[in-house]
Amino acid sequence: MIKKIARMLDHSVLHPTATDADVLTHCEIAKRYSVASLCVKPYHVAYAYEQLCESSVPVSAVVGFPHGNSTIAIKTAEALQVITDGACEVDMVVNIGKVLQNDWTYIRAEIDAVQSVCIANNALLKVIFETDFVLSDMHKITLCSICNELRVAFAKTSTGFGFVKQSEHCFVSEGATAYNVSLMRTHCEPHVQIKASGGIRTLEQVLHMVELGVTRIGTSATVAILEAIKNVENS
Repeated sequence: MIKKIARMLDHSVLHPTATDADVLTHCEIAKRYSVASLCVKPYHVAYAYEQLCESSVPVSAVVGFPHGNSTIAIKTAEALQVITDGACEVDMVVNIGKVLQNDWTYIRAEIDAVQSVCIANNALLKVIFETDFVLSDMHKITLCSICNELRVAFAKTSTGFGFVKQSEHCFVSEGATAYNVSLMRTHCEPHVQIKASGGIRTLEQVLHMVELGVTRIGTSATVAILEAIKNVENS
């Protein structure tokens, strides 16, 4: 079971304070458990690839992260850069403001542009909806439809950094929820896989997401999740 779950985990090193030393530590974790990928920030891709290129663990990278505000030209250039540096999977945040104002022509063009770069370079695209901000079912369902049409590899719930200000000193990030995952799985066609990300830190959460149809999970709690499997199997 531990190998099966490990191959579903994108081990994430995306905190703004992450250093080269942190990435090196997490490369060792990724190799130790043979996870699906090590997901890093764009400027860490080349370094991570250097550490992992002789292992079974590929590098994935975020684009337009975490708020999706870059122009289409910048997102496509960033996607090409991370692929050139060694990433074979790209996790791109959509332009959230354009989603909220129903500018679907823009959103389709944005996703299509990055998908074209990925296809041309044999990379997989994961489209991050950021469900912390995109709250309407209609918006999420329309995003699913565009992902279906453009045949992206994954629709992804969130960044894990969608903090919404609740009060002067309180910020809350909801992350992946069963409701959003179920909605996305229902409205994405079978060729579009679902990645759950944001706040997934326990084995129980992972197993619940798998039951809902998730095939990839973004988490920084890889060690805790996989060691929990060992504890269950040894009990």
